[in-house]
Amino acid sequence: MDTRIGALDTCKPLSNDVGSLPTNGAVTIHQSPISFNSADSTLGRHLARRLVQVGVNDVFSVPGDFNLTLLDHLLAEPGLNLVGCCNELNAGYAADGYARCRGVGACVVTFTVGGLSILNAIAGAYSENLPVICIVGGPNSNDYGTNRILHHTIGLPDFSQELRCFQTVTCYQAVVNNLEDAHEAIDTAISTALKESKPVYISISCNLPAIPHPTFSREPVPFSLSPKLSNQKGLEAAVEAAAEFLNKAVKPVMVGGPKLRVAKACEAFVELADASGYALAVMPSAKGLVPEQHSHFIGTYWGAVSTAFCAEIVESADAYIFAGPIFNDYSSVGYSLLLKKEKAIIVQPDRVTIANGPAFGCVLMKDFLRELAKKLKRNTTAYENYERIYVPEGHPLKCQPKEALRVNVLFQHIQNMMSGDTAVIAETGDSWFNCQKLKLPEGCGYEFQMQYGSIGWSVGATLGYAQAAQQKRVIGCIGDGSFQVTAQDVSTMVRCGQRTIIFLINNGGYTIEVEIHDGPYNVIKNWNYTGLVDAIHNGEGKCWTTKVRCEEELIEAIETATGAKKDCLCFIEVIVHKDDTSKELLEWGSRVSAANSRPPNPQ
Repeated sequence: MDTRIGALDTCKPLSNDVGSLPTNGAVTIHQSPISFNSADSTLGRHLARRLVQVGVNDVFSVPGDFNLTLLDHLLAEPGLNLVGCCNELNAGYAADGYARCRGVGACVVTFTVGGLSILNAIAGAYSENLPVICIVGGPNSNDYGTNRILHHTIGLPDFSQELRCFQTVTCYQAVVNNLEDAHEAIDTAISTALKESKPVYISISCNLPAIPHPTFSREPVPFSLSPKLSNQKGLEAAVEAAAEFLNKAVKPVMVGGPKLRVAKACEAFVELADASGYALAVMPSAKGLVPEQHSHFIGTYWGAVSTAFCAEIVESADAYIFAGPIFNDYSSVGYSLLLKKEKAIIVQPDRVTIANGPAFGCVLMKDFLRELAKKLKRNTTAYENYERIYVPEGHPLKCQPKEALRVNVLFQHIQNMMSGDTAVIAETGDSWFNCQKLKLPEGCGYEFQMQYGSIGWSVGATLGYAQAAQQKRVIGCIGDGSFQVTAQDVSTMVRCGQRTIIFLINNGGYTIEVEIHDGPYNVIKNWNYTGLVDAIHNGEGKCWTTKVRCEEELIEAIETATGAKKDCLCFIEVIVHKDDTSKELLEWGSRVSAANSRPPNPQ
C-alpha cells in the first residue's frame, strides 16, 4: 500500500468471491456468474425508479461535487423532473410543500455543507409529520475508515457529524457506502418514511450511483406496505367507553386537529360529524383538512382568537372530542384555553384517552371514528346554540378614494379570488390570522406551518406545492420580513413556469414579533421588492410585478393577475401601515408574551 500523504489506496482485495478464503492454496468458494443488463442495473436508476413509484415526480436539488453522478441518474429517469433550487433550505421547504400535496416529497443535496443547510427544513417536516426523503451525496466509499480529512467537513476524519445531526429529525437513516446492502438500505428508508409519515435521511457515496450490481438487475417491485391494524378488543372497548361518555352529554362538540392528516382519518372524521350531528370545528393547523361547507361547521377553535362564536360553543360544551390535536403554546394562545380534561376525549393516531379515565392503545383513529359513528345518538344541541348566537360578520369600512390600503380590505379581495382551483399558502406572521378567517371553497387547498413556525418557509413551500398541484393556482400570502429570508427561489418558480400569485405584504418589519415583544431588531431594511423580482425575472420566462397602495390599484392588479397575466407568475407588493394588524394577532401576541415572560418557579 502506498503510504504517502494524500495518496489513494492501491491495494485490492485478495478475492471478489463472496465467502472466499485467503489464496494460500487451500480452498476458494466461487460464485456463479449472474447475468444482468449492466446499463440499467445501477443504484442511481433503482433510486430514481423507486421515487417515481411512490409518487415523486419532482425532486428539489442543489448540486455539489458529491451528488453530481447521482443527479445524472435522476435526470435520466423519464418520470422524474429535477428542480434546481437556489439554496438547500428552500429545496427542503419545497419538498415539504410537495409532500403536503402529493403525500411524499424528495430533495437531494451534497455532503455536510448541503446537509446541514437543509436540516432546518427537514426538522420542520418532522414536526408536521411529512414524509420527505432527504438524499445526500456522500464521500467516496473508499474514504470511510481511512482517517482522511475531506472538504465540505469541519476538518475531522470522522464523517458522522451530518448523520448525528439528522438522527433527531428523521425517523430512519441509511448510509450507503457499499453496494451489497444498498438495495435493502434504500428500500427500507423509503418505506419507513411512508409508514411513519416522517422524513428519512439517505447518504449515498459519490462513487456508487453508476456502478452496476446484480441486486438492481430487475425493475423494483412496487411496495406493498402492510396496513396498521387496530387491536380489535381495544377498539371495541374504546368505542363503548366513548359512546357512553358522549351519549350522556347535553351539548357535545367535535374538533379536528392537524394529526387527522397523518392518521388518514379526515373522511372518517366527517363521517362521524354526519352521523352525530355535533357542532364541528377545527384547530388552526387543521384548516383545510375538513370541508368548511359541512352543514354543522362552526369555524376555527383557537381559544381567544377563534373565529366568531366558535370558542363560545366549544368551551361551553359539556363534552368535546378532539381528533389529532396538538396543544402547544401557540395553538393554546399561551396556554389560555378554557378546556377541562374531564370533559375531553383525546383521539391520537393510535391512542384514545377518555377524560380522566381509561386510555386505549393500538387503536387507530380512523377505525375508532368510524365505529364510534355507529354508536352515537344524534345530538344537534351545540350547533343549534351556535345558530342562535351567530351574527353574520360585518364588512371592512369602505375605503375612501385613494385611501391607504388596509390589510382587512386586502383579504376581503383575496377571499373573492378563491375557488376549488386555488390553494392558499400562509406564511408565519399576521397571515396566519388573516388567512384563518378565509372561507375555503370546496376543493381549495390550504397550508401553513404552525408547529415549527419557521419564517421564510412559505417561499419554498409555495414552489413545492405549486409544482405538485399544477392544476391549481397557488396564492401565497407572505410578509416582507419572511420574504427576505428565502426570496431567491422566486427565481425557480419563474424557471418552472409556475402561475402562482404572491401577495407580498410590506409593513416594514417582523409584525408578529412586534406584538410579542417589540424592539429595534424587529424593523427591517425596506427593499424594492418588485424591482428585486424584476431583476430575478431578467426577461426570461413569464413574470409580472406591481405595487399597490390603495384599493383601486389592488382591484386593477387582481384583474390583471387573473386575466391578461393568468399564465404568469404574478408578484403583487401590497404596501400597508406598519401597525396595520389583525385584532387576533394583537390578542394572541399579548397572551404568548405573557407565557414567554413567566418568572422561574420558586426553588
